[in-house]
Formats: sequence, structure tokens, C-alpha cells
Amino acid sequence: MEQNSTAGGATEQYHGNYLSNPAVTAEPRREEEEEEEEEDDDEMPAERKNKKSWGQVMKELKLFWWNPETHAFMGRSGKSWGLILLFYTIFYSFLAAMFTVCMYALLMTISPYTPTYRDRVVPPGVMISPRVGGFDIAFNASDPKTWAKYTETLNAFLTPYNDVEQERKNVACTPDVYFKQDDREESAERKACQFKRSSLGNCSGIDDPSFGYSEGKPCILLKMNRIIGYLPGEGTPVTVSCEALKGDVDRFGAAEFHPYDFFNLMYYPYYGKLTHVNYTSPLVAIRFPQVTTENPLTVQCKLNGKGIKSDSMQDRFLGRITFTLQIGA
Repeated sequence: MEQNSTAGGATEQYHGNYLSNPAVTAEPRREEEEEEEEEDDDEMPAERKNKKSWGQVMKELKLFWWNPETHAFMGRSGKSWGLILLFYTIFYSFLAAMFTVCMYALLMTISPYTPTYRDRVVPPGVMISPRVGGFDIAFNASDPKTWAKYTETLNAFLTPYNDVEQERKNVACTPDVYFKQDDREESAERKACQFKRSSLGNCSGIDDPSFGYSEGKPCILLKMNRIIGYLPGEGTPVTVSCEALKGDVDRFGAAEFHPYDFFNLMYYPYYGKLTHVNYTSPLVAIRFPQVTTENPLTVQCKLNGKGIKSDSMQDRFLGRITFTLQIGA
């Protein structure tokens, strides 16, 4: 009995000592907590772990601009910067020299007086005056305020055609033949034929400063666009015709042309603004004395002659011009 009691007591004492020892029970718990903290650190986002303070950022930026230890500016030493600058100086100097040589070679092959390619500008287009904000001419004959803008435009347009200016600058030419001056050097100045304002008759603005607008019989000036070296009509004068397309066509009547209904050959060819300094384009003045409608009337004037094209669907100014007349009492 005593032996069993001793054994049982020893066993109870052993268990009591094991449960009551704090060091033994704390160590496993501490290890478990450390393992949990390590797992939490591993699960923390990389951005949060690598986030820098403003002080660190400014310090690194300052060190990037100038590193006193390595004497580097923006991450490069003085020698490195010198080599880079030398390389780009040579590189861009070579590009500039190559560009200069190419431009010089190109300019040597191009004449400043005559275009190399002119096949895309023939036949010529036409334009009218007055053209104030578009191709609609609307006015009341009894109200000068409605047509003053048109007469002012015509007067300004015809200023270079004044008789005194034409006689002083240009020469009288032989009509109905081309005035060719190809025997001169390319850079030599060419003479221009006279086109006097007085030859436009009732549309000159000399006898009638209102150009017929005060009477409801307006004048319109038509000119061909200039093309260097172009010989219109191939030896035959290019004529002008006008017709009403829309509106009261029966009230259009017949148009008057001054000085003629064609462009005289003596004003061609044109040699360019560098050599044909005083050149003034020939004009055909068109007067509409019989238009008796107050409704808009669409009018088309076009060129007729050899080599002339006036039916292009892509270019409505090629050999023709369309405008609207609306004349009130």
C-alpha cells in the first residue's frame, strides 16, 4: 500500500509541476505569435513596404541633381556630358549641312521665272468683279446704299487700268496676234500691252460712276486667270458667252460686251510677275441692260475656244463662272 501511494503521489507531483511551470507554457505561445507576425509581414502589400517619406524623396532628388561624392550632375559626370554634347553637335551640324546642300541642289534645278511643270493649270479658270462676300449680286436700283459696295469694288479693281497709268507704263501692241518676247533672256523684263479703262465703254465707270447699277443695268468684269507661257485659243481668240440657268430665264435678255466679247491675242503670253512687271490682265465687261425680274436669276458666263474646257464637274471655275443676279427697282 505504501509503495502504490508513493507511486501515485509521484505521478501527481509530476503533473502538477508540469502544468504550473509558466516558462514551459509561454515559449510555444511566443513562437506561435512570432510566426503569425511573419505571416502578416509577408501578406503586407509591396507598395506599403517600399513607400518612402517626402524627406527621402527630396534627398534622393537632390542627390540626383548633384552628387558631391562622384561629382555627377543628373547622374552623369562632366566627361560624360561633354561627350554627349560633342556627339549631338556633330550630328545636328551634319544634318544642317546635308539639308543646305539638298536645298541648294534643288534650287539650282528650278527656275524662279518659269515653273517646271505647268500641265495641271491648263486650261485657265475665270473670275469676276465685283465679288463682295460671295457670288450673289443683289441690290435695289433706287437705293444707292445697296449697290455702293459693288461700285467701290469696281473702282478699286480698275485703278491700275486708268488710261494715264497704261500709257505711262505699257506699250501699244498690234491687235489679234500674240505678243511673243521669247528672244530675250529669261530674267529680262518684258513689255506689257496697254489695256485702257476707257475701252470698257459704259462699264468703265468714267461716264457713269455707278457702272449702271443706278439704272438697274449692272456691269460685271470677267478675266481669265494668268498662266505663264499659255497661248489661249491656239491662234484663235477665246470668246465669252453668258446665259441664264435658273429663275426667270425669259426676262434675262441679251448681254452687252465691252470692248469685245473675246480676249485679244496681243495680251498673251504672260511671262510671270518677276519679268512681266506692269502686266494687267485683259478684261471683258458684261452689261445686263434687259434684266427685268426682281427674283434671283442664276447666270453662267463661260469661255469658248480651242483648248478651253468649261464643262468640268470637279471644278466649277474652270472655264466658267456662275453667279446670281437679283435686281430690285
